[in-house]
Amino acid sequence: REKIFAMNKTAAQFFHKCLYEAQGKAALSYLHNRGLNDRIIKTFGMGFAPDKWDALLRLLEKEGCTKQEMQLAGLVKISDGKCYDMFRNRVIMPIINTFSNVIGFGGRVMDDSLPKYLNSPETAAFNKSRNLYNLNMIRKQKNLSHLILVEGYMDVIAMHQAGFTNAVATLGTALTA
Repeated sequence: REKIFAMNKTAAQFFHKCLYEAQGKAALSYLHNRGLNDRIIKTFGMGFAPDKWDALLRLLEKEGCTKQEMQLAGLVKISDGKCYDMFRNRVIMPIINTFSNVIGFGGRVMDDSLPKYLNSPETAAFNKSRNLYNLNMIRKQKNLSHLILVEGYMDVIAMHQAGFTNAVATLGTALTA
């Protein structure tokens, strides 16, 4: 779990940096066109996964991570002996637990590719049915009397920007009793 947390932190920093580089220009414009300002983008650590097959893979290899470790973290896929980045050409939302660890990612594609939304797979650090998006910021609030449950990341982020800082979202799971 600790190794996954470390790799995810590196990935989140990389994605955020990419958003503000030339390769992230369209993604940043997309977020601005959705009404998000730079303060809220930074508050939620949003980023951009470049439209490359191995950008994150190469960075993590330089950090001493193996392909198998990256696969266990849900950051790369290995198929037919080939290894490639899980997230490509996507706006990225890091998913952070209540202890401030990046446990996974959600990504929205920037073109017409499918799936439109892609989440990290279940890992030793990430269980989507045991987490809610934005719990890390909720935990810091004092005298919180209620939560607003919404459908997705962008709903939480838009509500936060509008002053409703008590919103959380499920992570692609259906609600049951």
